[in-house]
Formats: sequence, structure tokens, C-alpha cells
Amino acid sequence: MPWFVKIEEGVVDKPVFDQFVPAHKAYVRQLITQGHQAKTGYWSCFGGGMLLFQADSMEAAKAIVENDPLVKNGCVKYRLYEWCIVVE
Repeated sequence: MPWFVKIEEGVVDKPVFDQFVPAHKAYVRQLITQGHQAKTGYWSCFGGGMLLFQADSMEAAKAIVENDPLVKNGCVKYRLYEWCIVVE
């Protein structure tokens, strides 16, 4: 299964953003149980973060990202890329 990366930038104030973090974490745990090998985190030096996961196709990856509570609630803007691994 191909890997995908959602690189995101927060677009709302931290108190608003923080309201949706528990739902985002629960969503990522759900992705893990579904076999997407998801990992999520944030940049320590500035706002924003990343979600790394596997999906069957770019279309499936877009659907996964669009269902992320941070996206659904307008907390982030993002770019989505297929990550082509060259060394494992």
C-alpha cells in the first residue's frame, strides 16, 4: 500500500484547535486499527504538523484526510502528497 503525507498548518487560535485534538487522536487510532499504519505529530519549532499513513490510492488518501476532525472543523489547511520511499 502506498504511503501518503498530509502536511498541515493551523489556521485557528490554539484554544479552538485544542478542542478538536482529542477527536483527531481518536481518528488516528481508528486509522491504525484499520491497517493504515498512521502516525501523527506536530513541529516543535513552529505551528503545524504532519499525518503519515498508508492508503490504497490518492483518492482513498483524500477521503481519509477529509474525514480528519482537524480538517472537517476548519482548523488546518493542508497539502497531501504520495510519499515514494526509496530506502527501507
